[in-house]
Amino acid sequence: MIQAIFQYEFLQNAFLTGILIGIIAPLLGAFIVVRRLSLIADALSHVTLSGIAASLYLSKTVPALSGLNPLYFGMAFSVMGSLFIERLRMVYKHYQELAIPIILSGGIGIGVIFISLADGFNTDLFSYLFGSVSAVSRGDLYLIGGISILVIGVILLLYKELFLLSFDEDHAKASGIPAKAIHFIFMIMVALVIAASMRIVGILLVSSLMTLPVAASIRIANGFKQTIGFSLLFGEISVIVGLVSAFYLNLAPGGTIVVTAILILLMTIVFKKLRTVNLSSKVEV
Repeated sequence: MIQAIFQYEFLQNAFLTGILIGIIAPLLGAFIVVRRLSLIADALSHVTLSGIAASLYLSKTVPALSGLNPLYFGMAFSVMGSLFIERLRMVYKHYQELAIPIILSGGIGIGVIFISLADGFNTDLFSYLFGSVSAVSRGDLYLIGGISILVIGVILLLYKELFLLSFDEDHAKASGIPAKAIHFIFMIMVALVIAASMRIVGILLVSSLMTLPVAASIRIANGFKQTIGFSLLFGEISVIVGLVSAFYLNLAPGGTIVVTAILILLMTIVFKKLRTVNLSSKVEV
């Protein structure tokens, strides 16, 4: 496997991209889970699907757009979807959770229309849905590398503000933190990461990589920073094991990555339960 990575460029692209996604997806996922916005990733992934389907349709019908990378359309739709979610959350101040199913439904509806116009599913669309090792180009790697630098930089720069907004939004606003601007920045980052991750994990499974490693880390972590640390570790393990499994078993990497993440989650649950039982027995003794 290692020899093949050095030999084939597409494997280099896939593994380097996977490593980057294994960092930025759980990193943002930690804040998403704490803010109880886990379904946002699902909503934006379906909006991204609409952008991909629209791009594939336009590339068939408009010759000038035949060479357009669908990733750009997916990102544009995802960013617009994130901005609409934030806007709807302001409109429905007392029912903010309504914004997510509204955008999710719209994303599915528009996606189905463009898929129908493009004469149904094809190989390209299937690879976007479930991920593909061979679909990641060097250009995709550079783009995802740039997004990774942006996301990590913003998190480091605004960590305190994001932390306060995640755990106590009222206190954060009272402290003078520009909550609205930071919310928009955060949502745009989530949109970009979801669109960037679809090459490896797939549109329908990308939300899993943002939530499953965080769910596993919550079971064993003490404190938020430790939660982020374990999330990054579990995310990287899921991506690397998933990509290796996909390569040898000739499977879609999205499925193998998510199944690995689920196995890690189950192990942490069992570990937590065993540790609780052991502590209880020691106390009784």
